[in-house]
Amino acid sequence: MKKALLAATVVASTLTVAIVAAPAASAHGWDFPWGNHHGNSIPFTEATVTAGADGAYTLKWNAKGTKRVEIKANGKVVARGGAQGEAVVGGLPAADRQWFDFEPERGEGLRLADRLIKLEGTANFRDVGGYRTTSGQWVKMGEIYRSDALNKLTDNDLAKLQRLRVKTIFDLRMESERTKDVDRVPAGANYVVADVFAGSGSFQAMPKTPDEAVKAMVDAEKAMVSGEGGKKAYTQVFEGIERDRSRSVLFHCTAGKDRTGWANASLLTALGVPSETVMADYLASNDYRKAANDAILSHLPAAQAAVYKPMLDVRAEYLNAGYDEVTAKFGSFDNYLKDGLGIDGRELKQLKKDLLVG
Repeated sequence: MKKALLAATVVASTLTVAIVAAPAASAHGWDFPWGNHHGNSIPFTEATVTAGADGAYTLKWNAKGTKRVEIKANGKVVARGGAQGEAVVGGLPAADRQWFDFEPERGEGLRLADRLIKLEGTANFRDVGGYRTTSGQWVKMGEIYRSDALNKLTDNDLAKLQRLRVKTIFDLRMESERTKDVDRVPAGANYVVADVFAGSGSFQAMPKTPDEAVKAMVDAEKAMVSGEGGKKAYTQVFEGIERDRSRSVLFHCTAGKDRTGWANASLLTALGVPSETVMADYLASNDYRKAANDAILSHLPAAQAAVYKPMLDVRAEYLNAGYDEVTAKFGSFDNYLKDGLGIDGRELKQLKKDLLVG
């Protein structure tokens, strides 16, 4: 991606728009014949919270092996049902985030919120957690966040991030981006530069065709995995998350989709989230950023828009290129963590202990 390729996402970050229909916080479970099943103390194989434009929340769940589920908000029961159900809850008081406690008749419960963090100055700020792993455990919400650039955060946004306990911020952008659009961070937060493309070469010209644009995005994804800047930056992120006992942690780039997308995908993969779930989370940036991307493309001539669109998108082939690079350069994802990022078995175990429930 780098200087010329990043121009598209830099342009995208200059627009502050409302997301019309953002994906819900969700997790989907699969039954696998392998893996550690000690996490089955949580009976939920699916649980979702979707915030509606009208202020109501749609709750869905599926809890195997239990007959009744109660859901609480602010300590009060707001919904009841059987092992599988759906409820719409409205009339709740305003809050920075509305949390729901999914409590099964038997087994451990879940605490979930809608994934999107609504801020005035971002379009793609969301929670990393709320996903089920292959072992039946769940990634905690409210611990790790991902976002687009923070230069347009308002004072209200900063106050909200303080209330959400954002303690450490990793900026994955290049120096030119950081200089042009300086992050606004909450008072007292630890700001860390983790430049994914530091020291790497730059594309000297913008792609001239859609195919060239796709190739540039694929090449950028590979560089995130095996480039020296990428390995160093993602090592900083992983180690920062593992060491930080006073979370929450936030990592971001310009559009919150590519460099941030790989940081999130690799973290979820390390935690044992199924590949289908990881891919769905990655592709969700297309929905969160749709209004901003459409606004950009609508102001471009058709031929230029056709070249820009692959750079504004996230596509399965981009993320798959990252995983292919992992296999080509490291042999396996575990080796990538160990040899590429220096995350050993002890650190990975601690990471799972901190970020998984069940």
